[in-house]
Amino acid sequence: MVRSDSSSCERYLAQIGVRDTPRATCPFDPGYDPATLEGHMEQSGHLVATVKISMACWMVAAEAATRQKISAVTRLGIPAVAGGGPFEVAVAQRALPEYLDLCADVGLTRIECGEGFTELTLAPGEVVRQAGERGLEVEFELGEKHSGRFTEEQTEELIAVGHRWLEAGAVRLVVEARESAEDVGLFSAPGELDPRQADRLADAFGLERLLFEAPNKASQFALIDHFGPSVQLGNVRLEEILRVEIYRRGLHSDAFRRNNLRPRPPAGKSS
Repeated sequence: MVRSDSSSCERYLAQIGVRDTPRATCPFDPGYDPATLEGHMEQSGHLVATVKISMACWMVAAEAATRQKISAVTRLGIPAVAGGGPFEVAVAQRALPEYLDLCADVGLTRIECGEGFTELTLAPGEVVRQAGERGLEVEFELGEKHSGRFTEEQTEELIAVGHRWLEAGAVRLVVEARESAEDVGLFSAPGELDPRQADRLADAFGLERLLFEAPNKASQFALIDHFGPSVQLGNVRLEEILRVEIYRRGLHSDAFRRNNLRPRPPAGKSS
């Protein structure tokens, strides 16, 4: 059924059998200017689940610009997430309360926590409590930034860690892939996904609570091919949002050939 209030493009996509796809792309801002971020939100915000205000760039940029960018995200009802690096630095420098105060003050919705390059001594429940007192949600990143691909043993350990964070109140788990998706996390080389380890994480937590970092075309397509169009993808560059979305919907030439992505045959018409 095509809604009468839908746009011309939406009506056409429904007519050719494109499936409804939930918001599952989570791009990141590595330091774009406000106008660039605002333009992408105007173009693609209706497709976006969350936006990560990445690294520590937002802390050293002009604060007015940082606030403008965060507002461009949150006024659309999209959670704005602080990248995990600043959290690790704050904990190492014994300044977590001050960091959380800053995140809340500039208007962020959520913080990403992790042990990607430092050791976290605080219990998950304590971090979630302190964040919650300031109106902030928490997600936790699974995996280290410099330890290579996940082994069987590492995946088992990460599953245990992930359950502790979810039980403490974290809203989502993030699977590390950095900016390369090469020899890190689930990837041996760009696009070479380890399906066994990916499935172990999905079986343990469910796709709705997992965000897989997918910073390039090869990793994005590999994860959508494997899990289907509902898989949540993070570390997607703003200018790649629409490419990811047409792949999810089977409108990309590579996706159109795949049975799990190709649009359904139009009703009443031969395939």
